[in-house]
Amino acid sequence: MVNSIATLLLESGAIEFGDFVLASGARSPYYIDIKAATTKPAILAAIGKAIAEGWEFDMVAGVAVGAVPIAVAVSLASGRPYAIIRKEAKDHGKAGTIIGDVSGRNVLLVEDVTTSGGSALYGLEALRAAGAHVDRVVTVVDREAGAHEALAEKGASLLALVRVSELLNG
Repeated sequence: MVNSIATLLLESGAIEFGDFVLASGARSPYYIDIKAATTKPAILAAIGKAIAEGWEFDMVAGVAVGAVPIAVAVSLASGRPYAIIRKEAKDHGKAGTIIGDVSGRNVLLVEDVTTSGGSALYGLEALRAAGAHVDRVVTVVDREAGAHEALAEKGASLLALVRVSELLNG
């Protein structure tokens, strides 16, 4: 296999087979556990480096929880700041949905796994509402199940380090 990220994911056991219900609500005979894979420093660093070296951006952002370590890894690899998008706004402290100043910045949104694109669409909308320029989402794994098309409808490109077909046909 040529894709080094795919190789790392496969070697770490990040793909499991069984009967799973995904965040999108769809059922799947396999599960891609990027969250567990990214608890391993070598895998997280490789993902951060691949994204940092692959795209131009002023700032990176990720939706809590799964994309936050990826955003941090990209930030460390690139030397650029990161932002966290909360799943819901809090009503205490400084409040708000986004931690970090994204206004007027070219922001690269990162995701761990995309299926229907729901989390990425949420992040895209939140960033744009906060004044960020964002038209690209980089996911570690694209399950090739509609996220690309859903993001395209909102004027954003989905770019993947790994496509699920690479993992399944590996």
